[in-house]
Amino acid sequence: MAKFVYRMQNILELTEKLESQEKINFGIAQQAVNEEQDKLKALLARRSEYEQKQNELMQGLIDVKEIEHNKQAITIMKVKIRDQMLALQKAQRNLERARKRLDEVMKDRKTHENLRDKAFEEFKKELAMEESKATDELVSYTYHDSDEE
Repeated sequence: MAKFVYRMQNILELTEKLESQEKINFGIAQQAVNEEQDKLKALLARRSEYEQKQNELMQGLIDVKEIEHNKQAITIMKVKIRDQMLALQKAQRNLERARKRLDEVMKDRKTHENLRDKAFEEFKKELAMEESKATDELVSYTYHDSDEE
């Protein structure tokens, strides 16, 4: 029996390797987004602590120097939060680019798999036709031999 050989198998294997590499890249990009989100949450929590401390400083004995220092800390935290939000947006854009590249590579792999499947179906049809032809020849030969006797 004939063996099926897909003539573009090396291209299919290459697309599978590219897909696995893009999956890794996507995972790295996702991890970067998660890290940036964690940093943002930490900054927001820290700002909240400063704001809570500001409220505490405004009550009871008022220390103007401490209040001013705390206001500066809150302002600095707002700047850091804004910068962190920009970093998060950049990481999200990188993640989206990685997702698009992964989608493209997956589509390419699926296309090659479909081509391989179609080639295999064609191979099975040709094999069935050859077997049918061989059977017809055998029947014809057997029938022809029985007529001669």
